[in-house]
Amino acid sequence: MKKNVAVLMGGYSSEHDISVKSGNTVYNNINTNNFIPFKIIVEKENWNLINNDDFKYPISKDDFSVKIDGKKIKFDIAFIMIHGSPGEDGIIQNYFAKLNIPFTGPTADVAKLTFDKKKCTDFAKKNGFNVAKSILINRNSNLEIENIEENLNYPLFVKANNSGSSYGISKAYNREELIYAIDKSFGYDNEVLIEEFLDGKEVSVGVMYFQNEIKVFGISEIVSKNDFFDYEAKYEGNHEVISPARLNNQQKLNVEKASKNLYKKLKMTGFSRTDFIFIGDEPYLLEINSIPGMTEESIFPKQVKMNGISLENLFTYIIDDTLTKFE
Repeated sequence: MKKNVAVLMGGYSSEHDISVKSGNTVYNNINTNNFIPFKIIVEKENWNLINNDDFKYPISKDDFSVKIDGKKIKFDIAFIMIHGSPGEDGIIQNYFAKLNIPFTGPTADVAKLTFDKKKCTDFAKKNGFNVAKSILINRNSNLEIENIEENLNYPLFVKANNSGSSYGISKAYNREELIYAIDKSFGYDNEVLIEEFLDGKEVSVGVMYFQNEIKVFGISEIVSKNDFFDYEAKYEGNHEVISPARLNNQQKLNVEKASKNLYKKLKMTGFSRTDFIFIGDEPYLLEINSIPGMTEESIFPKQVKMNGISLENLFTYIIDDTLTKFE
C-alpha cells in the first residue's frame, strides 16, 4: 500500500516563501508510484492541506490528520521542508515525536542546536573545528560598542542569531555601520551575532547519510557580486556558484573531513549544507543548515544531480530510510 507523505512547507519566519518553493520541489519530485504526496502549508494561524486546485483543508493538530469529503486522512511520514521556525528550531520535531509520527531531518535537539548559530559554532570550537571570533548580544543587554571593538577587529559581520537565507545580515567597517547593522538584525531576532570577518574563499558542502555512509555530494564555491553573500546575492542572481570549487588537494581533503566529522559529531540525520571560509588550507565553519534550500537557485539539489542522482531517487531514499528507522 502506498504511504501518505505530508510535505510541510512555509513556517513562521521570514523564510516562509522560500520554504514554499523548497517544499514544492520535494512535492513535485516524489515518486507517486510508491507514495501519495500531500502539500501542507504551515502558518502561525493554521495549517492547511492544499490540493492541486488550491483548495484548503484544515489540518487537525491534535493528531495531524485532515478530513477531505468526510474522509479522515492520516499521514505515514512528515517530510519537513520548513526553513526557520518551527522547522529548524526543534519545535515541529518535538510535535511529531510526541505523536509518534516519523519525520525527516534532524531530531528536535539537533535542530535546536544547529539553528542557534552561536551555540553551534561554540559546539564546533569545543570539538576542534575552526570558527571565527564572535560575540553574542541580546535585545535587553546593555550594549557597549567599546567592548565589542576591544575584542573584535573590523570589518565585522552582524547577523540574526536564529535566522537563515542571509536575512538581517550586514557587514560593518566602522562604529556607525556597526550600530546600524545591529539595529537591523534586531528586526529579525532578539539575539544578534557579531563575528570577525574572515577573508577567504567561501564554500558550501552538501552532506547526507546516504547508502550506508556519510556522503559529500559536492563542494561549491560561492562568489558574490556584492560585498558579501547577502540575500540579494543569494536569491536575485548576484552571485556565481562554481562547482566543483577551485580548491587544492589539501583544501579539498580538509573540508571533506571537517564536514563529515561535524555531521557525525552533531548526530545529524537527513541532508544538510555546511558553509566554510578558507584561511589558507584550513576551513573555518560559518554555519550548518539542517534543512537546506531546495529551490531552483539552491546549491544542495544541484550537487545531488552532479552525482547522477535524481531528486526523485534522493527523496525516495530519505522517505524509506526514515520509515525504517522509526519502525
